[in-house]
Amino acid sequence: MLQISEKGKHIPASPIRKLVPYADQAKLKGIKVYHLNIGQPDIRTPHLALEVVRRTRLSVIEYTPSAGNLSLRQKLAHYYQKLNIPVTTEDILITTGGSEAILFAFLSTLNEGDELIIPEPYYANYTAFATMVGVKIKSVTAKIENNFALPPISEFEKQITPRTKGIVIINPNNPTGYLYSQKELEDLANIVKKYDLYLYSDEVYRRYCYDGLKHYSVMNLAGIEQNTILFDSMSKRYSECGIRIGAIITRNKAVLEAALKFGMARLCPPALGQIAAEASLDTSEEYFTSVYQEYIQRRNYMVETLNEMPGVVCPMPKGAFYSIVRLPVDDAEKFSRWLLEEFSYEGETVMLAPASGFYHSPGLGKNEVRIAYVLKISELKKAMKILAIALKEYPGRINENHSH
Repeated sequence: MLQISEKGKHIPASPIRKLVPYADQAKLKGIKVYHLNIGQPDIRTPHLALEVVRRTRLSVIEYTPSAGNLSLRQKLAHYYQKLNIPVTTEDILITTGGSEAILFAFLSTLNEGDELIIPEPYYANYTAFATMVGVKIKSVTAKIENNFALPPISEFEKQITPRTKGIVIINPNNPTGYLYSQKELEDLANIVKKYDLYLYSDEVYRRYCYDGLKHYSVMNLAGIEQNTILFDSMSKRYSECGIRIGAIITRNKAVLEAALKFGMARLCPPALGQIAAEASLDTSEEYFTSVYQEYIQRRNYMVETLNEMPGVVCPMPKGAFYSIVRLPVDDAEKFSRWLLEEFSYEGETVMLAPASGFYHSPGLGKNEVRIAYVLKISELKKAMKILAIALKEYPGRINENHSH
């Protein structure tokens, strides 16, 4: 009997996408589904990027260099320099989306059986990449009662073994929307230095930090210049998830040389995607100001509305466009399926991402979901109304008095 690989058996399905068949079934029945499950913004891609792709007059779409187009790397280095992050073109490798940046960085720095520490809940695909590379994740738990702040450094230290090779952070965080402070990052830098670990930082949502809070990059931490590896992506910053352009940014030459060899094996990042990405880097401040205002409005509306629903707890996200929300339900995955299979209000329903898939520890997140506020206000209002009614009607609802 032919068998699939052990990695094939153990790689988890995406909690963001695994309920898609149920959503498809609902749509076939003529039900409108509001997608709060996936970080696909409805924000328009910058005009510049669309224009340059439309105007491209290539007679042949050729391979590009494995490290990505030099002109794109130069421009990206300049973008970082303007943010007071001192990097050069030589510190950047362009990848096929942020996903490939994570995979190549892990492949370049970790051996089978090594361990990584990640604060949970975290972007679920990190588990998938760790599985691909044969690495074990050890988690430290951030708590909803604490707005998902960085767990105490002592918790990280408890997880360190001779196999520990690195710590991963996502800042601002997907799925919680938490933004780590400079102090929290400096505390992390101390144990990174003490144990000589890699610090991988996913800063894909850096452009969206709220309430006057400033983003602080790990690339600015002193004394661990060789330990830090930054993951970046064009997807969310410029609302162009489909162009699949990301980057690994590190001052560690050996890591970048290894990553380039993996890059050669996959030949090159997408040619047209890089053309769009390069143009996107000229996006005006006006664009970002209006997008920022839009997200603030959505966030404030959603958080306020959710917290008015009996038994619902939604912390205020400080960045990105997600929140982990606690619901008064017996099982968030069952509830999310029920919304798609059995429930509709005026021919409409909502799709959520059950939060258990964002936790590493079994049993956590059972009554939580991740909600992405990526729909325009008029749609978000309908989605929240539907969710409020669904929570009243759901047979597995838990009485508020017993939910804590």
